[in-house]
Amino acid sequence: MPSGPAETSAHRTPPAERPQPRSRTRRRALGAAALVGALLLGAVALGREAAPSDGARPPADSPECRVTELLVPPCGAWFGAYVRHEKPELVEKVAAYEQRIGRKLDIVYAYHDMSTDGLEGQLVTEQERAVGQERMLLLSWESKWWGGTAAQQPRWTQISAGALDATVIDVQARRIKEYGRPLFLSFDLEMDTRVPDAGTPEQFVAAWRHIHDRFRKLGVTNVVWTWTITGYPGNNELFPKLYPGDAYVDWIAYDRYNYYRCHDTEWESFAKTQEVVHRWIRQHLSADKPLMLAEFGTADDPDRPQRQAEWYEEVPRVVKKMDGVHAALQWNWRDPGPHCDLSLARESSWRALRKAVADPFFHQVRPW
Repeated sequence: MPSGPAETSAHRTPPAERPQPRSRTRRRALGAAALVGALLLGAVALGREAAPSDGARPPADSPECRVTELLVPPCGAWFGAYVRHEKPELVEKVAAYEQRIGRKLDIVYAYHDMSTDGLEGQLVTEQERAVGQERMLLLSWESKWWGGTAAQQPRWTQISAGALDATVIDVQARRIKEYGRPLFLSFDLEMDTRVPDAGTPEQFVAAWRHIHDRFRKLGVTNVVWTWTITGYPGNNELFPKLYPGDAYVDWIAYDRYNYYRCHDTEWESFAKTQEVVHRWIRQHLSADKPLMLAEFGTADDPDRPQRQAEWYEEVPRVVKKMDGVHAALQWNWRDPGPHCDLSLARESSWRALRKAVADPFFHQVRPW
């Protein structure tokens, strides 16, 4: 496994890499409704690749496989991705990604801060609404102000004390309520990398619970609360302290990668990156919460061009073995530093992922 400092700093720092603080001169939004509609219709037209039903499971459209109120598909898993985009071009980028993998995404991942001056802090943008017509959204909401001053950076203590209710929390709660459709919401993903700089585990839990309770007070019932950690074993002692409690969490998610030369480590298979964390969560945090691989991916190995494709070929077999994993999202971008491009590097990698996500296990009936 990567060493602690490499694991806890490379994937989230600087915040410019996920996503970048945008320049104030933003690319013009795709304002024409006809263009947005055309792009979405093109993506919708991508049918799910025909594949035989998995004999070990009932058909996805059978009554016992009906998706639950918390968006759990009992007979398989959702497939989603983070697709690199600027906020005004999300529809376009999602459509292009779907064209490459030959199917629609079930879940589209987008990131937001707590700024108050633009699209970065605006949960459920118009582009996200358009994408959400045929897909589910996973919104990561970070207690940061990308590009803001030190004084503008939100603190966990401020959030739990209600200091941001009127300007941030309530505003976004009402936007999500008005959106209406169920969505996954993750507050401060990988918060284990922010202790102690952002505060103590107890302060994080208090902030999470305050947001949860504030949403409930405002009548927001369409949020599926998704608690996302790195899964880095060096932080195992922190995770139980950072867990808000079963009453405040609907899904548990984690982000694990094969970083390889990015972190100067040995090559790790998909199974090795995922299974150790899965076992630990089941033994120490929850035996039954639905689990999400909120970000998974691998670096490339230029010396062995087929290695990345072989890594993705493992995905269906491994995910099926891990009890309770009901969503897996590919991270198709880079991390800071040399050798840290985690996106699909060549056509063989795209073909491998395309084949992996054609597996019936990843073809569940969406709630709309």
